[in-house]
Amino acid sequence: MLKQAKNQKPRIPLLFSKMIAEGIGTFTLVFAGCGSVMVAERFPGTITHGGTSIIFGLAVAVMIYAVGHISGAHFNPAVTLAFATARHFPLTQVIYYWTAQLTGAVSAIGLLKVLLPTGQAYGTTLSSVHPPQALAWEGILTFFLMFVIMAVATDTKAEGTMAGAAIGGTVMLAAWVGGPVTGASMNPARSLAPALFAGRLDSIWIYIWGPCAGAVLAALLYEAIRLTPSNGKNHKE
Repeated sequence: MLKQAKNQKPRIPLLFSKMIAEGIGTFTLVFAGCGSVMVAERFPGTITHGGTSIIFGLAVAVMIYAVGHISGAHFNPAVTLAFATARHFPLTQVIYYWTAQLTGAVSAIGLLKVLLPTGQAYGTTLSSVHPPQALAWEGILTFFLMFVIMAVATDTKAEGTMAGAAIGGTVMLAAWVGGPVTGASMNPARSLAPALFAGRLDSIWIYIWGPCAGAVLAALLYEAIRLTPSNGKNHKE
């Protein structure tokens, strides 16, 4: 009995494991996505806007497959809030996920600053339109993203094995279309981290309220149209 206990590997508490997964996932998203913006600015001609859109989508997709089974692969405070609002995530764990996501995002930008030559860009999301228009853009883009997430991550009638491809593809499309307008953040952590390093916090409220409102609305709407039996559980035809 003593020998079995001695050979048993110590396990990390479940919530802490989820936080680590969320931190790594968000770190990867910001390091690759914002990193591509920083590389493009510091080494002109290397990465185009379309390339950056693809990189953001791929980063989300690969990390969903990597750690989705551990944490649910939110990587986004707005997604976590929406899941909690729609009762697909414990409200008591929201602050822990937010902490992990923000830590991962800030760590990514901090490391990029050390590893790359000095430059002006940090991947900051800046709007090319008036604030109300930017708020609407971020809300709409995040609505589309969260609607897809709800479909592939919470509905048994959807094809769950394609979650990474579907969600990553949505990020890619949104970034391609909305990138020139607002930066297509759809993620408060992704916007806050570079804004802190660039000292550009004047419009950060757009990238917090827009994504949060869009994500929550999408989650509640999907819950309303979901095909469910009278007991509230999904059914299979």
